[in-house]
Parts: sequence; C-alpha cells; structure tokens
Amino acid sequence: MNDLKIFSGRANPELTGRICEYLGLPLAAISIDNFPDGEISCKVDEDVRGRDVFLVQPTCPPVNDNLMELLIMIESCKRASAERVTAVMPYYGYARQDRKDAGRVPITAKLVANIITRAGADRVLTMDLHAAQIQGFFDVPVDHLYAAPVLNAHFAAMRLEPGQFVVVSPDEGSIKRAIGHAKRLGGRVAIVDKRRSSALATEQENIIGGPVAGKVALMFDDMISTAGSICGAARVLQEAGAVAVHVAATHAVLCGPAIDRLRESFIQSVVVTDSIPLKPNQVLPKIKILSVAPLLGEAIKRIHRNESVSRLFD
Repeated sequence: MNDLKIFSGRANPELTGRICEYLGLPLAAISIDNFPDGEISCKVDEDVRGRDVFLVQPTCPPVNDNLMELLIMIESCKRASAERVTAVMPYYGYARQDRKDAGRVPITAKLVANIITRAGADRVLTMDLHAAQIQGFFDVPVDHLYAAPVLNAHFAAMRLEPGQFVVVSPDEGSIKRAIGHAKRLGGRVAIVDKRRSSALATEQENIIGGPVAGKVALMFDDMISTAGSICGAARVLQEAGAVAVHVAATHAVLCGPAIDRLRESFIQSVVVTDSIPLKPNQVLPKIKILSVAPLLGEAIKRIHRNESVSRLFD
C-alpha cells in the first residue's frame, strides 16, 4: 500500500493515529493553521501526485470550522494532483437537516454533500448517518459503515440471558436499528413514544412493546446530542419498572446540558465510539469509549485495494 496516504484534520487526530496504527502506515504530513483573522491555511507536506489519499475529518463541533477545514484539505490534495481523494467523515454534521419538514427551510445535508463533491472529493466514507438517504445526496460513491458490531460486542460481553433484557428504541426513527441489534443480541424490542414539541424539546410518554418491568434495558441510538431524548426515555423506562438502563450511541456530540443530564439520569452506563473526541469536561465515570479505528482502517484498506466493503457487515 505504498501509494496510500492518510492525512488527519484537526477534528480528531487521535482517531486517525489509531487508524494508521491498525494499517501499519505512518501518518502523512500536512500543516494546518489559522491566519490571525481566523482563515484556515493548509499545506500538504508530502508528495501526493498519483496517490490514493484519505482525509480523516469528522465534521463535529465546531461544525462549520471542521467542515471548512475538510474542504480546504480536499482542494489542497486535488491541486497537488492526487489520483483519488476520499473524505473520511466518521461523523457527518448537518445530517439532521435531511428533509423539508416545514415551509421555507433548507435541506442542509444535501447542501453539504454538494460542496464536498464540488471541492473535489472522489469518494466519501462515513459511519452511522442520522438518515440513510443522505447517501443519495452525493454524486460520488459513498461507503456507509455501522458501528453496531463494536457496540454489540460490548453488550454480548455482559452475558445477559435473552429473558433478562429488552432492546429499546428511544423513538420511532430508531426502530430499525433496535430490531437489528435485537436480532444479534436476542431479547424483545420496546419503543419509547417520543413527541417533539420544538427543535430543542421532546416529550416521552408511552412504551410500545416490551415488557420492560424487571428487565435490563439496552437502548441504542445513532447520536447523543443534548441527551434530552435519551434521558427522557430512561425516565419512562424507570417508571415502567426497568431495573437498569444502558445506552449505546455511535456519536457522542454531547452539547448543551448533555453531561449534566447524563450525570443525574437513571442511566447506569453510556457506551460511545471515538468517532468524535470527548473533551475533558465531557468525561464521566459512566461513559465508556470504544474505538472504531479497526473498522475504518479495514474499510480504507478495502477501498484502496478495490475490494468489497460490504463484507464488513457479514
């Protein structure tokens, strides 16, 4: 894989380092800084002419800064005559704005796809999109990975009997995800009925399916943002008689009051991946981080060798 180059933006260099360690490759050199007025400067410090280049940069908070940095990295590599540039976005920002749910609102997930493609990305590698249809927003190939094998392995190690736990979807939008986890872990499926009262507030009312009384609840979601939905669902499960609630999510956005809510909630443990780096003030004893670097590294290797990526799902 001598013609493979992996570069890291500033959003998550630790994850990029783990990917390079998995592949046994050195991290390619790139200089990224800011001018005094805040503009981003970028210089590729290695020869990439005719090379297969992978740029690892989740567009996590600060979303706009990290997105712009990714675009500038793509532009730098294309002008340096890279053969192919793949944007590796473990977390895809703006993914929740994927449709017109009201009049006169944008579909920003599509806009972001357009500008990434326009910047020169030949391919996109991402993980657990908030809405799977975002793959169709791109006019270049998209490889969509799932962190489910990593999360399932964690809960399988708990060795719970199928009758001891129930797999919970925190809302109707995550039902398919919950069913997929239940097929691999066993257990029944329950759904928390969530009603969104505004862009920032939700209400959890009823539980569909189950039962959850006397059982351990394993709740899965693609991301934890303000933690309002997750903690509200945990409260409903507690009131319904669940003995414990364990949460798993791929992306730990953890903005606003998320940490305080998780700290004070009935949730016993929260499992997230390193798709987004946690800040020091976001670390709690109940939060455990699992790495998706081997999954991303294997996908990068297969893309580079023009091998099947879908085999990773088997």
